[in-house]
Amino acid sequence: MSKFVSSKSLKVSISLLIALGVAAADQIIKNLIVANFHTFEIKPFLGEVVKLTYVSNDSAAFSMGFGLTGIFTLISSVAVIGLIWFILSKAQTLSWSLMAAFLLGGVSGNLIDRFVRFPGAGLGRVVDYIKIPFNFPVFNLADMAIVVIASLTVIRVLLGHSIGKAGTAKND
Repeated sequence: MSKFVSSKSLKVSISLLIALGVAAADQIIKNLIVANFHTFEIKPFLGEVVKLTYVSNDSAAFSMGFGLTGIFTLISSVAVIGLIWFILSKAQTLSWSLMAAFLLGGVSGNLIDRFVRFPGAGLGRVVDYIKIPFNFPVFNLADMAIVVIASLTVIRVLLGHSIGKAGTAKND
């Protein structure tokens, strides 16, 4: 029993540290962008492919849902609670815990902006800064974590994995 408890505790600890790391990295980068860029200023980062800019976003990831900041704050708050609960009690494998951790870090990174950025009180604007070609909306590290993990979850489910459960895919 103690081996199970310690391995579960280690899994939870690692997951929560990763979530904290993702949210912290996201906030550090956003603070550097705010401190060193004027709004809409664009600077090359990886040649012409990836540029950095400073955009204040009152929408969801990739500027979807214009002006619904309060609703996104509520949804994100519920998601943070749900993801912590999932990591603590439902994720049976390290892979599901880690995926939830990256998602928790991404959701938390943008949620922090909604509380601390202008105008604050859950209505703050999220700082976006990564600009890629093809008129793609400007996004941030938190958005990337959310989209990558959501995509991996869909792929795993399509392959027959049960969310949070141990074992092989049903169609293997």
